[in-house]
Amino acid sequence: MQLGLVLGDIRVQEVVRGDGRVEYTVLQPGGEVFEAADGYLRSLTAGTSRTYAYLLVDYLRWLVMECLDFSTATIADLERYMGAVGAEYPGPFGQPWRQDKEPYGQSTLEVAAACLKGFYLFLAKRGVGIELAEALDQKRLPTTVDRRRAFLGHTLQSMPANPLSPTKKVRRRHPKMLPDGAKQGLPTTLRWARDRMIVSWLSDGGFRIGELLGLHMVDLHLRKNAECGECREHHVHICHREGNVNRCRVKVKDAWELKNGVMRGGTVRRVSPGMVHTYFDYMTTEYPSQARHGMLLVQLQGPRAGEPLATAAARGMLRRAGVRLDLDKVLPKEFRHSFTSEVLDAADGNAMIAKEAGGWRSAAMVDEVYGHVDVHDPMFVAALKRTWNL
Repeated sequence: MQLGLVLGDIRVQEVVRGDGRVEYTVLQPGGEVFEAADGYLRSLTAGTSRTYAYLLVDYLRWLVMECLDFSTATIADLERYMGAVGAEYPGPFGQPWRQDKEPYGQSTLEVAAACLKGFYLFLAKRGVGIELAEALDQKRLPTTVDRRRAFLGHTLQSMPANPLSPTKKVRRRHPKMLPDGAKQGLPTTLRWARDRMIVSWLSDGGFRIGELLGLHMVDLHLRKNAECGECREHHVHICHREGNVNRCRVKVKDAWELKNGVMRGGTVRRVSPGMVHTYFDYMTTEYPSQARHGMLLVQLQGPRAGEPLATAAARGMLRRAGVRLDLDKVLPKEFRHSFTSEVLDAADGNAMIAKEAGGWRSAAMVDEVYGHVDVHDPMFVAALKRTWNL
């Protein structure tokens, strides 16, 4: 296994396989594959591989700058690196390590810690950095949440821990909702039935943009009592695929199976009557007959007509429509935030219902992000007015 680091621009290289899968590796300045990083990245899924590749390159560049080698690095070196990327950390000449870049936030630091721990545990299996891997491979007592999530959780004795992870900061997050009038006004400014369908499905389905643009025709069961038997009403199956032409990947990797033309598994999401209407409007008026890839949303004009629609194109469409309505920048995630908040209000604060409706993995996440009073809620405002004697 290659151990030495060469001074220069270490970089991430995208690799497209013959079956359409996209993988990532790390190249040294001369173009040679950095074998240690490449082997680690090959052990990961595509979405994780991309994120970890850029975090790993950042760490390797820091090692070169510090005249260190990853094979002899210590736990103190890793802690010093986490401090360098997580704050306005001045280097030896008074300059920050990541010039012209913001420090890593809480979530990015947690991912970076997981990346570095996984990297050194991978190396330890090959006889490199064994002492450091032992220092990173720590355990902690399971929490109540850990026990609830695990099958036979009462038997849990310990959980993996990462000494590089920053202290968890529990805080209420206030996600940005759609501007007033956006759901009603956006469809009136859109020329294409496809774009009106995108707005409708984001509004009523709470889809992530990658989930929506990653849908295939076989994923749609838009009739009652579909053959899959997993939902009596209109629904779709959201399935993680590595080989989508437009590179859209579903975040949640639930198992799925396509057998005899019937899709089963994945994440099942209900579909509203309005979503069904915009789907048939799009399919009967605009969907190109030459499309053979089986994906739902496609380009309608230009040299790439008929090819799967990319997320950048959908984001651009929403941004331009927002400008026409004199709204702030409209983002796909704002539809999901508004949808989850509305479901939570309609369910009298039941986080489990909101979790299932929006495809969240944890009701605790729903409660943390959305389980707080809206400062513009009429009941909240009325309570304040009574308190202020207004």
